[in-house]
Amino acid sequence: MGSTASTKNGTWRNWGGNVVARPAREVSPASVDELVAAVRQAAEDGLTVKAVGNGHSFTSIAATHGLLIRPQLLTGIRDIDRAAGTVTVEAGTPLKRLNLALAREGLSLTNMGDIMEQTVSGATSTGTHGTGRESASIAAQITALELVTADGSVLTCSAKENPDVFAAARTGLGALGVVTAITFAVEPIFLLTAREEPMPLARVLGEFDQLWAENEHFEFYWFPHTGNTNTKRNNRSAGPSRPVGAVPGWVEDELLSNGLFQVAQWIGRTAPATVPALAKVASKALSARTYTDIPYKVYTSPRRVRFVEMEYALPREAAVEALRELKAMVERSRLRVSFPVEVRTAPADDITLSTASGRDTAYLAVHMFRGTPYRSYFTAAERIFTAYEGRPHWGKIHTRDAAYLSGVYPRFGEFTALRDRLDPDRLFQNDYLRRVLGP
Repeated sequence: MGSTASTKNGTWRNWGGNVVARPAREVSPASVDELVAAVRQAAEDGLTVKAVGNGHSFTSIAATHGLLIRPQLLTGIRDIDRAAGTVTVEAGTPLKRLNLALAREGLSLTNMGDIMEQTVSGATSTGTHGTGRESASIAAQITALELVTADGSVLTCSAKENPDVFAAARTGLGALGVVTAITFAVEPIFLLTAREEPMPLARVLGEFDQLWAENEHFEFYWFPHTGNTNTKRNNRSAGPSRPVGAVPGWVEDELLSNGLFQVAQWIGRTAPATVPALAKVASKALSARTYTDIPYKVYTSPRRVRFVEMEYALPREAAVEALRELKAMVERSRLRVSFPVEVRTAPADDITLSTASGRDTAYLAVHMFRGTPYRSYFTAAERIFTAYEGRPHWGKIHTRDAAYLSGVYPRFGEFTALRDRLDPDRLFQNDYLRRVLGP
């Protein structure tokens, strides 16, 4: 798959191309037993261990100089329990495959993120989310999971079994063990009506609370250097199904959102002075449209333009003020930002290190085209986000460390104590975890 990470000549690269690792060894176990044996062997050989999904994280959360475990053979559905409303899948299953398989069975996840290239374990371990008034991240839909711990034992956990592990491991950062299977809550498949329309930024900010309250799923994209946004409202529908037509869909999703957008990014990278003018064109290119379809076809869309990203989770009530500050910062700087800023929401959840742990959340995500200098923009944005006790997405670029994170996560100590118990010798350690969780 061209959309995933790759290994060439023993060098592993992530999707964004900004993280490179040279593992000493690489394995693709075909069963949980083979994975257990690989973990035990690595421990004997003094190698650290990291499992990697499709490399969609922009941080070095999956990078290792030790044993790299690739889970592509651990895929597929283990069990569907219609009475309980659950599906159990192998950890290496891509979200795309899960969504297609569930749809065939007349089932769906309640909510999902906006891309589906990631593996289920990679997505949940880093806290991948969509947007929702009541429905939360993908990890918040987990009802049980199976994990190979540092001593090679296979641990199952749920709200009833090993609940302390369950609270943490749903978004475990790869720090507690290697996830081998996940059980998700699912429901009978339903229809969503998506309403996408341009809207002035001033109106979106003025009516943000109302737009959030009136829609099951609300999100918007603001185009820097303009006063324009594109909004998306997804709500359940009684039907009938009215999918996007093949030609209009191609024009909007491929030609405008990917093709012309890619060209605009190339021009902007070569001639930064053109960015504000290009932004005005780009922000007006997408027209209003309404369509009704099954969930994954509404929630997710193709992302072919490669970028790097930083995203922070702020208290929801801080979102409007923070975005106003971001806009003012861009306007008074010499920055040329060619990628829209994405704003989404999530309700509070009960996962120890979820970015929405214990608080209603708004997500502000800033992006830059791959290959353009992003540090000055991201640094200035991060300064604004951290002033609101923002929590960085675990899989996206940030500079925070354990000292900062322990202050914005009330249950931080609970997670590190569990890690001390499950992985006392730090078999699953890497530089990233050393920074964000402490040595």
